[in-house]
Amino acid sequence: MKLLFWKFIKFGVVGFSGVFVDFAITYLLKEKVKINRFVANSAGFITAASSNYYLNRIWTFHSHNPQILTEYSMFIAVALVGLVINNFFLYTFEKKFNFYFSKLLAIGITTLWNFAANYLLTFH
Repeated sequence: MKLLFWKFIKFGVVGFSGVFVDFAITYLLKEKVKINRFVANSAGFITAASSNYYLNRIWTFHSHNPQILTEYSMFIAVALVGLVINNFFLYTFEKKFNFYFSKLLAIGITTLWNFAANYLLTFH
């Protein structure tokens, strides 16, 4: 249980770094390029997921799986389900809060899904 707790903490640290990537891409595309906020959110989310895969592979889960493409594909599949969860909660929270606060709440909820699914499916 202690090991699982530390993996979750590491996953959270990696995820926190991903928040910066996610917000930067989202902000750039939404505010500067002026594309749809959900498209911008999706691009930010997927970019962050890709950087998070690498960091989680080497630091959080210490994966030595030689099937990197398969493992990355599973990580992205989990992230895509997470993206649906993320966009659902973003849409829901945005009715009450501003876009970026809503995005932060959605990321928090999505993190729980992403950790559990990656722990059980991607890096088992």
